[in-house]
Amino acid sequence: MTDPAAPSTSSGASAHRRREAVYEARVEGFGTVRVVPVDPARDIGLLYGWVSRERARFWGMRDHTREQVLEIYGYLDSLSTHHAYLLHLDDRPVALFQTYEPGADPVGEYYEVRPGDFGLHLMVGPADGGARPGFTGTLLTVFLAYLLAEDPGRRRIVAEPDARNEKAVSRLLRTGFVLGPEIEMPNKRARLVFLDRDAFLSRAASRHS
Repeated sequence: MTDPAAPSTSSGASAHRRREAVYEARVEGFGTVRVVPVDPARDIGLLYGWVSRERARFWGMRDHTREQVLEIYGYLDSLSTHHAYLLHLDDRPVALFQTYEPGADPVGEYYEVRPGDFGLHLMVGPADGGARPGFTGTLLTVFLAYLLAEDPGRRRIVAEPDARNEKAVSRLLRTGFVLGPEIEMPNKRARLVFLDRDAFLSRAASRHS
């Protein structure tokens, strides 16, 4: 994960027309963050432009064709257990989040899934400008607030970044995740991290008190 100032929107048309959001938050001094479900056919230019870059190597799609990326997101869109979202900052797409139910995902075969576990992946879009401190952390915090508000039954958020992706692991830890074990998956060696619902909400409340 990186902290870009102004992620590029040139590879897709999704930035040019306001999209219906499932969640929206105004962050003081940052802007309005909107959570928008991915529309595979509409967003393929943007998605392919992001996942095919070297900086997205841990996403695992650098060698995919545009058609393969479209097929993957079309398949995800057909599932009730997995979802993909674009985060828009002031109507510019700046990050891609994916969610999953661990019991219906390969990761569920590598750790003991608890009731209320809910998984996520995060990729911040490429930057046009210099670093903006706190950029990724703010987006992640907004998205976590959305996930926990959407379903009170989500007791623990799970992520499994590539173990080599030290920036991603560090960012998650700074947001309140705690380290779990490393697991050997078919496509990567991953580091499990976990975020307790109550701990996150308590931390958020203390920041605003």
